Amino acid sequence: MMVSLNTRLTELLGCRYPIIQTAMGWVADPKLVAATGNAGGFGFLAGATIEPERMEAAIVETRRLTDKPFGVNFHMYQPNAGEIVELVLRHKVKAVSYSRSPGKQMIARLKDAGVVCIPTVGALKHALKAVEMGADAVTVQGGEGGGHTGSVPTSLLLAQVVDAVSVPVVAAGGFKDGRGLVSALAYGAEGIAMGTRFLMSADSPVPHATLARYLAVRDPAAIIVSRAIDGMPQRMIRNELLNQLEQSGGLQRLLLALKSGLAYRKHSGMSLTQLLGSALKMRGAGELTAAQTIMAANAPMVIQKAMVEGLPAQGVLPAGQIAASIDSLPSCEELIGQIVREAEARLAELCRRAS
Repeated sequence: MMVSLNTRLTELLGCRYPIIQTAMGWVADPKLVAATGNAGGFGFLAGATIEPERMEAAIVETRRLTDKPFGVNFHMYQPNAGEIVELVLRHKVKAVSYSRSPGKQMIARLKDAGVVCIPTVGALKHALKAVEMGADAVTVQGGEGGGHTGSVPTSLLLAQVVDAVSVPVVAAGGFKDGRGLVSALAYGAEGIAMGTRFLMSADSPVPHATLARYLAVRDPAAIIVSRAIDGMPQRMIRNELLNQLEQSGGLQRLLLALKSGLAYRKHSGMSLTQLLGSALKMRGAGELTAAQTIMAANAPMVIQKAMVEGLPAQGVLPAGQIAASIDSLPSCEELIGQIVREAEARLAELCRRAS
């Protein structure tokens, strides 16, 4: 029996398979995004960690490497958000993804130009608000997902959101294979989004020394949620830097935050006022320490240590708990092909059993 993986998500994005590569900072570069698109998935460029003057070059390079549609991710509170929106419109980028602080005017401008808007949410109330503000689809990340994450598991959050919204829902957090894709479709999602699985691939720009640390993790419990980086819950592989931060006093954290803040100012071109303003916008609810407030704006710099410089002990290792069950680094073509074959086989088997 023939089965199809065509969903509302593939129709919306113009991709062959309902598989999204998320925009991981320092990782989702033109090569990875293009490789994902060429393999039939849909990739997002990490616009939040690309220097403002290089953003357009990254879009052009991705277009050179693939004729398939792709997207750009950015934070709407970053100082060059308006510039990125204009680049997306000028180069006719298919979609954008974003998370915190959605700007209603920016969303309206993007939608008026036909750009698909897909925010990532970690709570039902955020999904409802995103749709109210014009989201064309929502990516729902459960607590087992990497980076900034919530506390509700994907299996619970996904069902809540699917029942509550009419737009396509994408499942994220805990996915790596065809079985996961089929389970997401069974919940009512229109596809899956994966970060860690694409980070751990042959097309990933992450240095071998850092990838080795990811491959070495075998216990999901070693991929913890911590607030030590910027005061917000982030899921990361426990390592030397994280242990140091969690055991350090306030002064030590503040000194590290200031050092990272200066590095981020140089990288991003932000003024001190913009840096502090960005930090305050990211604080959200709750009281943060001075160190955490500063780190909220420059956490990308400690991630850069691992993802760009190849110093995993000195940087942060964002990861979903699924990393503990990954032991290979396939190309995007091999990975997506394997996911599709497994999903189609399982769907065919389910159809056979039901007939």
